Amino acid sequence: MAAAAEGVELAGARDGDHAAFTRLVAPLRRELHAHCYRMLGSSHDADDALQEAMVRAWRGLGGFAGHGSLRSWLYTVATRTCLDAVAHRARRALPVDLGPSSDRAVVGDIPRTEVAWLGPYPDTGLDAGRASPDARYEQREAVELAFVAALQHLPGNQRAALLLFEVLGFSAAEIATMMDTTTASVNSALQRARQIVREKVPDRSQQRTLRETGDARVRDMVARFATALERGDAAALVALLAEDVTWSMPPMAHWYRGLVAVRDFAVRVPLTGCGSWRHLPTSANGQPAVGCYLWNDGAGAHVGWSVTVLAVRAGRIAELTSFIGAEHFALLDLPAALP
Repeated sequence: MAAAAEGVELAGARDGDHAAFTRLVAPLRRELHAHCYRMLGSSHDADDALQEAMVRAWRGLGGFAGHGSLRSWLYTVATRTCLDAVAHRARRALPVDLGPSSDRAVVGDIPRTEVAWLGPYPDTGLDAGRASPDARYEQREAVELAFVAALQHLPGNQRAALLLFEVLGFSAAEIATMMDTTTASVNSALQRARQIVREKVPDRSQQRTLRETGDARVRDMVARFATALERGDAAALVALLAEDVTWSMPPMAHWYRGLVAVRDFAVRVPLTGCGSWRHLPTSANGQPAVGCYLWNDGAGAHVGWSVTVLAVRAGRIAELTSFIGAEHFALLDLPAALP
C-alpha cells in the first residue's frame, strides 16, 4: 500500500473506522498467518492466533506511534499473541518425535488423540522469494515440514527470534523491541536456536531440490506414486523410494524407516488392506503432495482420507507424511469426495 494511502486508512482506523482498519491490514494477513503457522505448527491454531492478533491490533491501534512501520508493529502483536499461545499449549509433534520406527507393519493402529500433532499448511499465495534482503530463508522454505517440525523443539522465545531474524529479516535490535527484551538476549536465543535447527533440518532445502529436479519430473513422480497405490503395485511404489525412506501417518504414532519396513507397511495396509483408492495431486508446505481418497460404501464415493506430503531427494521420494483426516482437504481446497 502506498504511504499516502496507508496514512489515510490509518487515520480513518484511529477514528474508529473498522473498514479502514480491515483494508489497512489486508495486504499483510497472508504473511502474518504464515508466521503464526511457523510459530504454532497448526493452520487451525494460526487462524485463531491471527484472529486474536487482529483484535488486539484494532484495540491497541491508538498505541501505534507510527515511528516504525505498520508491518513491524503488526508482527510485534502477532508474535506476542503466538508466544502467549505457546506458553499454554503443548508443542506440535510428528510421529518421528515420539519414538523409534517400527520394523514391521502395525495393522489396526489407532489414533493418538492426546498428542498435539503438527499439521499441513496450504502454500498457495506464498511468495517464493525472501521477505526482505536480510532474510536467510525463502518464504516457501520456511513452511517446509522439516523446518516447521524443528521449530517445535525450540522454546517460544527462541522460535520467535529465529523466525523474525532468519525468515523475516528483522534486526536483533528490532526483535529486542518487539519481544520486550535486550539485544544480547536475542543474540543468545538465536545462537541456541540455530544449533538445534541445524541438527534437525537437512542441509539442502526442498525448494532447492525441487528446482534442480524440475517440475516435469516432480509431476511424473507424483503421478507414478498415485498410480502405484491405486493399482496396488508394490514394485512400482518401491521403485520410487529412497533406501532410507520414512513414512509416518499422524495421528498414528507408528512410523517406518527403510525400504523393507515401508514396503511391508505399504503391502499390508494401503495396497491390500484398505480398498479402492483415488488421488489428486496438490501441494502443501512448499512440497508436492497428494490428496488420497478411500472408497466408502455408505457414501457411494471415494472420500477424503489423508493428505500425503512428499519430500524428494536425488530423484526419489525420501519422506512421506500422510496427514489423516478429512479436515485437511478443505484446508487445501481439495474436494471432499471423488467418484
